[in-house]
Amino acid sequence: MQTVQSIADEIIAREGGYVNDPDDPGGATKYGVTIHTMRRLGLDLTGDGLVNARDVQRLGRDQARQIFVDHYFRKPRISELPEVLQATVFDMQVNAGAHAVRILQRLLGKMDFPVRIDGQIGPKTIAAVERAAAAAPDHIRDAYGIERRNYYYALADRRIASRKYARRRDGGKGGWIKRAEAFIAARFHLRSAEHRERTRAWG
Repeated sequence: MQTVQSIADEIIAREGGYVNDPDDPGGATKYGVTIHTMRRLGLDLTGDGLVNARDVQRLGRDQARQIFVDHYFRKPRISELPEVLQATVFDMQVNAGAHAVRILQRLLGKMDFPVRIDGQIGPKTIAAVERAAAAAPDHIRDAYGIERRNYYYALADRRIASRKYARRRDGGKGGWIKRAEAFIAARFHLRSAEHRERTRAWG
């Protein structure tokens, strides 16, 4: 069984170091921790009474790991989901906040275990996930990953500035798609031609 700390370390490795991409709504980010998260938590690491990009730059790996474990795994109750789903939902929670849970809740509806789509993990969602995982133990993680991949494509359909995260300049799979497929069995990965066809309308 993988520990939550090791999962968090993998997320940090995927996220990388400090970036401040104007096309990213998350703003200044380091190890996947955004300036918005640091402001919400009051992390004034420079001690100047403000939480700004300089505080993000000062964030350490250990601090990022603890933020993820406390605020993106335990607090939203991902820790109470079946183990097979914890790593992928945790990773998506860091990447997209409550959309991670909404994706899961929509998947439950498609599997005939409907729950309210509110982005919150409560007793009813936990019970529905447990039933769904019991009904499809070998497929639920792949199903969630595919839904996650579809979410990224749909987001890029709507927001031109986000397309660079789903498709590289050479037309290959972007970071978002690779990130989703990291949690999907290889047989369900899109072939390069399929990815190019999916993104062809983007020009």
